[in-house]
Amino acid sequence: MTDAYSSAGSQEPAEDDGRPVIRDKRRIDPQTGKVRDSGAAEGDSAVSQQNPEPGPEQPVDPTGQQAPGSTPQPEAPAGAPGSGPAQGETDVQNEGGADERAAELQDQLLREKAAFHNYRELMKRERPKDRDAAIGSVVEALLPVMDDIHLAREHGDLAEGTPFAKIADKLESTLTRFGVQSIGAKGEAFDPTLHEALMHVQADLPEGSEGTTVVQVMQPGYKIGDRVVRAARVSVADPA
Repeated sequence: MTDAYSSAGSQEPAEDDGRPVIRDKRRIDPQTGKVRDSGAAEGDSAVSQQNPEPGPEQPVDPTGQQAPGSTPQPEAPAGAPGSGPAQGETDVQNEGGADERAAELQDQLLREKAAFHNYRELMKRERPKDRDAAIGSVVEALLPVMDDIHLAREHGDLAEGTPFAKIADKLESTLTRFGVQSIGAKGEAFDPTLHEALMHVQADLPEGSEGTTVVQVMQPGYKIGDRVVRAARVSVADPA
């Protein structure tokens, strides 16, 4: 045994990288105690020197922190896997924000739709009034002309077939198409909302008259729908 261990090994210069190569020429394996082949012993020793076993692992603190004396590990850069919130959490947050924005837009759309509906209904109610107001302003401008036509007809100046009579008929028919109605006729019951009594006289009334009655129309009145442009100016009488 002494002779076997006496030739422990020899150091030879390295042929490749300049490091020393130790060749173990012992025939007996110091670990197993068996006789080994000389070529295998030299190869194992050379491999063990060229590829040394890795050193001991760095100690780790059970709390998760690095133990004293160990090499500090670099921190993961921002955006690297394992840093910041998980991708799934980010997707959930983005989806929640999109749902809230969609709900806000839908609510705003419903409000605008309701406002437009109210405006349309208001225009439907106000349009006839605006139309009547426009026609009424035209009739007010034509009142002097309509009064002259009435006086000419009362004095017999509008004989049937004359050019002036045709013009008067066309004007009155045009106003009628736009909803203009004449107010005031002899024999009508006096209505203070439609008539303006300029004179109160004694006169024979038609049979069946029970109240104040129109006996003469001085200036006819006009109305458009329920709006009175001008009340008829009349002379009235009471039954005897």
